[in-house]
Amino acid sequence: MASSSSLQHAFILILLGGLRTLAMNKYTAAVYEHAVILPELTSDPVSPEEALKLMNQNMDILEDAIQKAAKQGAHIIVTPEDAIHGFSFTRETIYPYLEDIPDPQVNWIPCTDPERYCILCFAFVWSQFKGT
Repeated sequence: MASSSSLQHAFILILLGGLRTLAMNKYTAAVYEHAVILPELTSDPVSPEEALKLMNQNMDILEDAIQKAAKQGAHIIVTPEDAIHGFSFTRETIYPYLEDIPDPQVNWIPCTDPERYCILCFAFVWSQFKGT
């Protein structure tokens, strides 16, 4: 579990990044789309490990594109909603690609303790990359 000082540090970083963005008079946006690496069409769900491997491949592509856009001055970067896991799933085959969301009563901040429920907080990862 994260210490209170690390939670405070993360909160301050996110707050400062947000304040810096709010203080800007204009924003530069980038829109990115790529050929998503898709899972094989199957009626049987893949293992969670296979799903994670595929999503990580797509995340690597997205991360590279986001870094390039940021270096070119983008403040807001839009990616497709299916860019991480792809599409064409049934109710059964999508399951390994989903995350469990804890009850709202759970005292937990995903961006400061992502391993607790294995939820990706891309905003926190990105703020660390940008140094905000």
